[in-house]
Amino acid sequence: MGFAVHPVSAQVRAATPGTQVIAPVVSGAQSAASMPDGASASRYTVRAGDQLDVFVWGEERMQRQVLVQPDGTFAFPLAGTIRADGRNVTDIADEIRGRIALNYTAGPPDVTVTVRETDGTRFYVLGKVRTPGSYTSRSAPNILQALSMAGGTADFADTGGAVILRQTRAGQVVERIKLSKLLKGARSLNSGALGTALPTLQSGDVLLIP
Repeated sequence: MGFAVHPVSAQVRAATPGTQVIAPVVSGAQSAASMPDGASASRYTVRAGDQLDVFVWGEERMQRQVLVQPDGTFAFPLAGTIRADGRNVTDIADEIRGRIALNYTAGPPDVTVTVRETDGTRFYVLGKVRTPGSYTSRSAPNILQALSMAGGTADFADTGGAVILRQTRAGQVVERIKLSKLLKGARSLNSGALGTALPTLQSGDVLLIP
């Protein structure tokens, strides 16, 4: 069972060089309580899977709705590939404005970036689990929380062979996890602080239990 996540919107307009005007945009169905971690929309950090509106003022043909890809990037005309994951809309707008500046002899136009829709952290739990599928969480869940959302392991699950599949800018990587030891609980874990934090899932990750 996933956590409910409300879309969060934030708008940044790049003004004259060296100055910025930040104006959060929140729909009537939203409130400050729905902001990730209580932060304002302008401080929200974009994640893979978010949908963004990008608008270049005075250039209607440059208005785009873009999807942040699993590798954390999106493409925009004249600007090329923009890294968005982990950044706020202010930084993204500034980078687009800087990249397209060479195409405007009268000075670069203002750029607006808006977070149209966010699903939070969307991940997948597949293999021998009770309820395989895609899930969404407001924050990045650790592997035990993700497994719990999928109903736990099914019969004959090979917890010793569990892996996380992750798409990165360099390609897909595989991270092996010691899930079998964690599921034994008190029989294998010592009291006190964990020596190593539990792995967490990022947007687009796949937790696979063979």
